[in-house]
Amino acid sequence: MYRVNHPRLAVLALLSVAAAWGSTFFLTKDLLTRMDVADYLALRFLIASVALLMVHPPAIARLSRLDRGRGVALGITYGIAQLVQTEGLRHTSASVSGFVTGMYVVFTPLLGAVILRHKIGRWAWVAVILATVGLGVLSLRGFSLGDGELLTLASAGLYALHIIGLGAWSTSQNAFGLSSLQMITITCVCAIGAIPGGFSVPSTGGDWVSVVYMALVAGALALIVQTWAQAHLTPTRAAIAMTMEPVFASTFAVLFGSDSLTWRMLVGGALVVSAMYLVELAPRRKFEAEVQHLAQ
Repeated sequence: MYRVNHPRLAVLALLSVAAAWGSTFFLTKDLLTRMDVADYLALRFLIASVALLMVHPPAIARLSRLDRGRGVALGITYGIAQLVQTEGLRHTSASVSGFVTGMYVVFTPLLGAVILRHKIGRWAWVAVILATVGLGVLSLRGFSLGDGELLTLASAGLYALHIIGLGAWSTSQNAFGLSSLQMITITCVCAIGAIPGGFSVPSTGGDWVSVVYMALVAGALALIVQTWAQAHLTPTRAAIAMTMEPVFASTFAVLFGSDSLTWRMLVGGALVVSAMYLVELAPRRKFEAEVQHLAQ
């Protein structure tokens, strides 16, 4: 019988998540010319929350008390990261935002080693360095970062914390309930951010289509898949797999947005892809020292 928890399948699942997330950058960049950041995020995650609750209503009730607390903590972290990242996107291009966001591949092993005090394998560090150089080639202009890049860099740190927590706490059994509770919490965080300026909704059918797509495919479905996949991967390996997000972001921004293809995208993207392949092709024992899932 085929085992659905095979690590390779989990990596492929995370690549699909990265593609979905990457497709949102140019769509969000366009939407933010007509909607406030918090309004857009609150609406997007509200739709995603309702969808998850409709698919499996008892999922949250079946979580243990400990898992509920963890789900809320993960949701708060992710919600704040979304607000900070999306505000940063208003001040930089979709492709640069995607690549700076990808710096969570650097923060994940560093924070994991500090917080959980676990050693990171040699090959994982090599992959992290490759990905870092690739992200630098793609996003840096000289040695300075603007407000948009700095905000996005801060969100990358929060995403790294989310990846570490999700990798430590998620299991195949609690994946759906944990995803649903996170989504509801994210909605509440974004709704609080929307209160000061009032709440608005999209004014055109095209904008509604974009929001619904990002809510259901890049939101609800992607979070379920990520939560399940991270139950079978170490945080560093998951983060490196998800560095394909900025590669997809630039691809979509060039094909469907207003960004132009540059040598930086080609070289930097190749380095990021090389890092991902290194993780997949290196002997599995090299990763045994990475952060493991915590006992329930």
